Amino acid sequence: MLTGALLILAPLFLGFAIALSNRQLMTVIHYSVEALVYFILALLGLGLGQMDGLLGQLGTMAAQVAGLVLVLLVANMAGLWLFHRWQPMHTEAAETGSRPGYGRLFLAGLKPLLSVLVGALLGYFLFPDLPMVDDVATWALMLLLFLIGLQLRNAGLSLRKLLMNRQGLGIALALVVSSLVAGLVLVPVLDIPWHQSLALASGFGWYSLSGIVIGDALGPAWGGVAFLNDVLREIIALALIPLVIHARPAMAIGYGGATAMDFTLPVIRSSGGLACVPVAIASGFLLSFLSPVLMGVFLSLG
Repeated sequence: MLTGALLILAPLFLGFAIALSNRQLMTVIHYSVEALVYFILALLGLGLGQMDGLLGQLGTMAAQVAGLVLVLLVANMAGLWLFHRWQPMHTEAAETGSRPGYGRLFLAGLKPLLSVLVGALLGYFLFPDLPMVDDVATWALMLLLFLIGLQLRNAGLSLRKLLMNRQGLGIALALVVSSLVAGLVLVPVLDIPWHQSLALASGFGWYSLSGIVIGDALGPAWGGVAFLNDVLREIIALALIPLVIHARPAMAIGYGGATAMDFTLPVIRSSGGLACVPVAIASGFLLSFLSPVLMGVFLSLG
C-alpha cells in the first residue's frame, strides 16, 4: 500500500519540479487536465456500475455521504470560525460590475456528477465485465497529477509568497485540522478503521483525486462516497460564499478547500473583493498539495 501511495504522489512532485515557459504548451496542458478530469470521473462511474449489488448499496452509500458532508461541514465551520476569531480578516465591498453567473457555476459543478452517472450507466448496462478499468484510472490519475504539478509550478505563483501569506496558511491549516478531527469522529459512524476515515476526510474538495485514490484502495463504493463528498463540498461552497464572506471571510474561503484557487475563486473575488484573492489562492494551493499527501500517507497505514 505504501508503494502505491508513493507512486500516486511522485508525478505531482515531478511535475512541480519542471519549469516551463511556453505559454502555448501551458494552454494545451490546461485543456488536457480538464479532459482528463472528466475521463477519470467516467472511469470512476464505470467501476461503480460494474460493482456487484450496486443497487442494494445505494442507500448505505447515501447515508455515508450524508454523514461525511454533515460532520465535515460542522467541523470545518467551527475550525474556521475559531481561526477567524484569532486572526480576523476584512473584506472589500462586493464588486458592482460584472458578477460570475451563479447559475452557470452551479451547472458547471454538476458536470462531474453527470460524468460519473454516464460512466455508471455504461458500466451497469453495457460494459459490466470491461477489464482493466482500475489500472487505466490509476495511470490516468498519475498523468493528471503530473500535469497539475506542472500547472502549479508554472502558474506564476511564488511558493515563498504563498507560504508567507499568514491568512491563507492559517485557513488551510484550520481546514486540515478540523477535517482530521471530523475524520476521527466519523470512525464509528462509517465503521471503518481510523486511517481510512482520515483519508476520506482529506479530499478537501478535490473530487477527481479522492474518488480514484480512495476507490483504488478501498473499493468502488468508497470511491463513490469520497467523490460525492468532495463534489458536494464544492457545490455547498458556491452557495455559502456570498452569504458569509463579509462576516466570516475565513469560513467562506476555507470551506471551498482546494477549489478556492480555481473553481470557487470567481465567487470569492466578486463577493469579497480583490483582498480575498491572494488568500484564497494561497489556501487552495496549499490544500491542493496536502490532499494527495495526506491521503497517500493515511492509506499507506492499512
